[in-house]
Amino acid sequence: MRGAIGTLALGCGFALLSLAPVAAALFAALGGETRAFGSGALLDLALAHLRLAGLGALAGIALGVALGLLVTRADGGDWRRPVDALAAAAQATPPMVVVALALPAFGFGDLPTVLALILYTLMPVLRGTVAAVEAVAPDARAAAVAIGLTPWQVLCRVDLPLAWPLLLPALRVAVMLAVATTAVGALAGAATLGTPIILGLQNRNDLYIFQGAAATAAIAFLADGALLMLAARAAAKKPG
Repeated sequence: MRGAIGTLALGCGFALLSLAPVAAALFAALGGETRAFGSGALLDLALAHLRLAGLGALAGIALGVALGLLVTRADGGDWRRPVDALAAAAQATPPMVVVALALPAFGFGDLPTVLALILYTLMPVLRGTVAAVEAVAPDARAAAVAIGLTPWQVLCRVDLPLAWPLLLPALRVAVMLAVATTAVGALAGAATLGTPIILGLQNRNDLYIFQGAAATAAIAFLADGALLMLAARAAAKKPG
């Protein structure tokens, strides 16, 4: 729980630093730019950024977990190499390239960004799922089969509950990647925290860049802290 509180505190700190009055005062003290990006506009972009990152992360996590479960089933072993190769190729493709290639098909806006997030979060979740499921003790599965549970019941009552603690780090990585990568969506016209960063680069305004980066870091730390707190509560409720 202490780790979660510390991470949440970092997120709140970065959020505070991104606000226009605080960021402008900091840069003024350093003798830098004082034209800040408005706090209201930054909040609107942060909410849109969070929505896009959440959507992309959830889709990538759902696909990665589903594929990971598929290749760890008795009849899915043949799919393991091609699925892993596909996920690795998706991870190796820069998000900016994915967004650019998706523009002709989906146009400007949110969809190219969501596609990039799905592809970029797929591999850590897939490999995390495979590692977590394979770490489940075979005796636990054998006992479940012995009492008459169906394969689906074994998956839901044995594999997933026991694999969850080992899967959480992969989910945290996916969420952090999604939050960071969503900023690229501004290049495709999506409303994200990449917008002040791009405007700062265009206008040579370091303060805009700092605010966009600090706000992005704030969302990443807050999301990570929330996941850590969820894991801590789940562990506290676990019997024994």
